[in-house]
Amino acid sequence: MSVTPRRRIRRAVWLGAVCVLAVTGAGLTGCGSEDPDAGTNGLGKLPADKIQAKAGAAAQAADTVRLHGTVEAGGNRYTLDMRLKADGGTGSVAAEGTTFGLLRVGEQLFLKADAGFWSHDGGDAKAADKLAGKYVKVPQSDPVYKKFSGFTDKDVLLDGLLTLHGTVKTDGRHERAGVRTVRITGDDGAGGSLDVSLEGTPYPLRLVRAGSAGTLSLSDWNKDFALEQPAKDDTLDYGKQLPSS
Repeated sequence: MSVTPRRRIRRAVWLGAVCVLAVTGAGLTGCGSEDPDAGTNGLGKLPADKIQAKAGAAAQAADTVRLHGTVEAGGNRYTLDMRLKADGGTGSVAAEGTTFGLLRVGEQLFLKADAGFWSHDGGDAKAADKLAGKYVKVPQSDPVYKKFSGFTDKDVLLDGLLTLHGTVKTDGRHERAGVRTVRITGDDGAGGSLDVSLEGTPYPLRLVRAGSAGTLSLSDWNKDFALEQPAKDDTLDYGKQLPSS
């Protein structure tokens, strides 16, 4: 072997060793390492406010979404599992030790729960038995309608939730359910954080609300689901106002 090839081999080995030391010791990304934005939608290169804007626009443009997690509102903590679209939503809500189903089709809101829910805090036991297991139509004039219809309204719910407070900054690359994300935070996390997909459409995938007011996963973007009026045999119109409980 000639002198020149030997020198080339030694130089290649030396450069390889330098790269290993640089990456492991100093945390550098040189020496031919892969571009962290390769194969992504390029969102990671943008400033935090642009990421937030694109995530919000993608959420509003989507036809459907599933929200799963916890939300604190009005002094209560709610556990949600809701599927939402433009003309309504369906799913379940748990609060104060009880769980009930919500279904809204257009302007009509239905609530479905067991007898324990309807007899909570000393409600009428006979009325509770009558309402149990039925889709009870909620009158629009009833306070319950205003209180819970927002949980079935995609645009209203997302507008209220996808907000970070304070100065918005990026907070590195992360992963949600096998999908690469970029995280943005408000006031270094005190104002909430949002993980946004780096793959395909920049949908929000995880929200941590400011002030420990809940954590939500957002998934099934643009995955359609059935949204239909309940069968008449399963529906009960209680009248102008639901039981006070």
